[in-house]
Amino acid sequence: MLKTFRLTALLEGISYLLLFGIGMPLKRLGDIPEPNIYIGYAHGFLFIAFVILAAMVCWEKKWGLKRFIIFFIASLLPFGTFYIDKKYLKKA
Repeated sequence: MLKTFRLTALLEGISYLLLFGIGMPLKRLGDIPEPNIYIGYAHGFLFIAFVILAAMVCWEKKWGLKRFIIFFIASLLPFGTFYIDKKYLKKA
């Protein structure tokens, strides 16, 4: 399950960067909203999967609520999921 969580974390981070680095500028500056729809759906799905998998992995590894909260907050920040992958998940 940890491998799946790591992959989801990386994909969620990439989708976050695509959404706010490419999708939003296209929508706001270029008046092209279509890419935002698809990137937004993908990001939403990956975000939900990330949170569910984070809870499952924290439960399985007995990491506790504190680490789950760190994972959750990291998912809200740009590059946050890359940070948790490097700091917490590669060693596990």
